[in-house]
This record gives sequence, structure tokens and C-alpha cells, in this order.
Amino acid sequence: MTTVFEHYETHLAPIYLWMAGGFEHAIQTGRSDLNALGVRIFPGMSALDLGAGFGMHAIPLGELGCSVTAVDTSALLLKELEAHSPGLGVRLVESDLLRFRSHVQVPQSLVLCMGDTLTHLQSKTEVMHLLEEVAQILAPDGAFAVTFRNYTAPGIGTSRFIPVRSDENRIHTCFLEEESAHMNVYDIIHQRSGSAWQMAVSSYKKLRIEPSWLMSAFRDVGLAAQVSPGPRGLVQVVAHVA
Repeated sequence: MTTVFEHYETHLAPIYLWMAGGFEHAIQTGRSDLNALGVRIFPGMSALDLGAGFGMHAIPLGELGCSVTAVDTSALLLKELEAHSPGLGVRLVESDLLRFRSHVQVPQSLVLCMGDTLTHLQSKTEVMHLLEEVAQILAPDGAFAVTFRNYTAPGIGTSRFIPVRSDENRIHTCFLEEESAHMNVYDIIHQRSGSAWQMAVSSYKKLRIEPSWLMSAFRDVGLAAQVSPGPRGLVQVVAHVA
């Protein structure tokens, strides 16, 4: 079992754009995700993207004229973001998302923590810390949008095997193994090498977060949140200052 950073650094980051269907498909998906939030986005607004990766949401925000701070631990993914965002006003920050306040001091009109980034935190204490930090930096009329996968339902039989993507040269499958507070996620990658296939496996822990607990946590930090079904089977939460 590796850390989240190690898992992405050595295993997922090099193929992350491929996993997302390629750059153009991923950015169009990011635009759809933003539209589904129901949040007003306007030129000049400040936006913070936690776990920005290669810019699936940061680039569409930049295209809309936002001043974006993109935070991620992966130098490789941030390099992809930099290459695809010249002139878009996206500032790159290579940092753990729990330490974003070291890099962001001004109030933010929009804070994102999209994809399944929230479950990368390893305890509910860390989740609470993140919510507290965001609540302090959120502008009075701002919004905090989160999506995450609900791992609280037990995995049964073949439902624990999740096909992510495949083509003629690569196959990516996830296998889920349940623990009390976490889900062990095994990313299994088969890669064609000439006429042979090679398999690489890495695993890490994702936090099991109950949507009801998260709603209570938002209330505890002074944010009023609404939960709804999100894209690609995720849970979506949009919160504002109460």
C-alpha cells in the first residue's frame, strides 16, 4: 500500500490524461461539470481549484476569464496544465491541498474540490480541517463545490472490479477492498510491450465518507450545503456561507 502522492507520482499521473479520454474530451467534461454546479461564474472572479491535476476544471474557468489558482501535488500533471493554459490566468501551486492557505490569502469566490479528490484525505479530521480552511477563505457570496465517490456501501462480488478504460495497447482496471474507515483501491494496468503484455499494480487508501456526515461537517464550519447526484456516479455538494 503506497501513499496517495506515491501512487499518483509513479503509477497514475503518467497515464492520467489517457484515463480521462484525452485532453479535449476531458476539458469538455470539465465544462459540463461546471455547468452542472448551478454556480454563477463571471470574468474576473477568483477561483481556487484543489486537486487541479492537468486542468480539467481550471482551464475552463480560465477560458471564462477567472483568475484561477490551481493546487496539486503532481508536478507532472501541473506541467500538462501549464502547457495547455498559456494566457489563461491560471497560477500553478505544487502543494498538498491541506496546505493551500500558505499560498492563498485573498477571499475566493469559487473553491473547487472535484473528481474524487476529497477521498484522498486519510481521515475525517483532515476533511474537517480542509472545510475549516475553505470556510475562512471563501468570499461572503462565494461557493464551495465538491464531488466525491461514496464508498460507504459495501463492495460485493464482481462489483468490486471497475473497468476504467482500455484500448489496443493499455487496459486499466480498479479493484476495491473494503476496510472499516477506508477503501483500498488497487489500480491494475496492463500495458502492451511489443507482442507481450506487462502488468503493473499499485494500491492506496481512499476515505469512506458518508454524505450525511459531510453535510453535518459543512454546518459545523458555518456553510450551508446542498447534496445531489453528481456526474459519473459521484456525489455533488455545493455550499455557501450560511
